[in-house]
Amino acid sequence: MLDRAIQQALRPAFGRAGAALVRLGVGADAVTLAGFVTGMAAALAIGLRQFVAGLVLLLLSRLLDGLDGAVARASTPTDRGGFLDITLDFLFYAAVPLGFAFADPAANALPAAVLLASFIGTGSSFLAFAALAEKRRLADTALPGKSFYFLGGLTEATETIAAFAAMCLWPQWFGPIAYGFAALCAITTALRIGWGWQRLRDGA
Repeated sequence: MLDRAIQQALRPAFGRAGAALVRLGVGADAVTLAGFVTGMAAALAIGLRQFVAGLVLLLLSRLLDGLDGAVARASTPTDRGGFLDITLDFLFYAAVPLGFAFADPAANALPAAVLLASFIGTGSSFLAFAALAEKRRLADTALPGKSFYFLGGLTEATETIAAFAAMCLWPQWFGPIAYGFAALCAITTALRIGWGWQRLRDGA
């Protein structure tokens, strides 16, 4: 819901940083991989109950995730880079709830499983529409230059990171936060299915 506004606000700063990294010889794929490794370190820290360290690493990983696109736009975007970026993003989003499940299996395993199941809905609806939008040559005018058509909803990247941050700050409330966010993800999935059904109807 907030991704477009946040990305448009940050695009000039990220653009300058991306151009600077290109001048230093840093490639977009390297930034993507650095963000993923940092994100996995965040999940590991959370699993070890080092929640403040996990939060810092989590935010750093998302900063790098924003920078990789800026680096790509400042050089030459590739389909391979777009594939790597979205794949590793989804692995990161799955790893964080898993980390909380490891941190306290008795309290967190079920809400983590519910949250991961809700992520299947948001992720599959996002990727299925993106694939068919590409087939139909549909353009995302709100976020041009992306590798995929970004289908919106209540729970996009910004909201997900905010939920993860809240979990790290108040780990004792992981269950209620996870259940609440899973409910929002379910609404997002339903909205995407309805919107996609209408947008992709025969003849549209």
